[in-house]
Amino acid sequence: MKLSIVMPVYDEKATIEEIIRRVVAVDVGMAKEIILVDDGSTDGTRDLYDKIRADHPDGMIQIYLHERNQGKGAALRTGFAHTTGDIVLVQDADLEYDPKDYDRLLNPILDGRADVVYGSRFVGGEEHRVLFFWHMIGNRFLTLLSNALTNLNLTDMETCYKVFRAEVLKTITIKSDRFDFEPEITAKVAKGRWRIYEVGISYSGRDYAEGKKIGVKDAVQAVWTILRFKFFD
Repeated sequence: MKLSIVMPVYDEKATIEEIIRRVVAVDVGMAKEIILVDDGSTDGTRDLYDKIRADHPDGMIQIYLHERNQGKGAALRTGFAHTTGDIVLVQDADLEYDPKDYDRLLNPILDGRADVVYGSRFVGGEEHRVLFFWHMIGNRFLTLLSNALTNLNLTDMETCYKVFRAEVLKTITIKSDRFDFEPEITAKVAKGRWRIYEVGISYSGRDYAEGKKIGVKDAVQAVWTILRFKFFD
């Protein structure tokens, strides 16, 4: 068994080395590969890649570069195309999501109960940083709208932590380039009638001064994506 961890990166100079250290350190009971896709970083993140390769000479980390910023969905599309693992996990390059949660994310798949697992920031008793009220309302509205049109009962459709059996991703073509990846993949997983589980995760959110990128325009795009993949695609 092998776990493929796909990490889209855009202007994460302050966190990229630490998140890679955490991902490498976590023991998941199987081999790991880290597929890092830099989506046109201009803040100096790319200057760190030679050091990252030198620190991890075992070949666990693969690095792919987009010459211009295209968006999270485009970076994930590139990353998914290079995975060789039996299970694929999405990991953001900031420090909002903790790789220590990998065990609980992987268990439903390893037990044979699930094909897809979402890590929810809104269930369970794990610690959460207290931040933006309207972001929480926006997340829950988008999840509600997505659920209404997919007939799922997720609590956190917009979560970063999504884990797939490799066979699931082989049946799906991702078209979205930006954060609208989240509702698109959810719609297609639902349409494929794959078994979906949700587990509670910890969350250490950041504010815009710390580098948070998602905004109102992305929420509007997410609404259109939810409608598009239900009625027009």
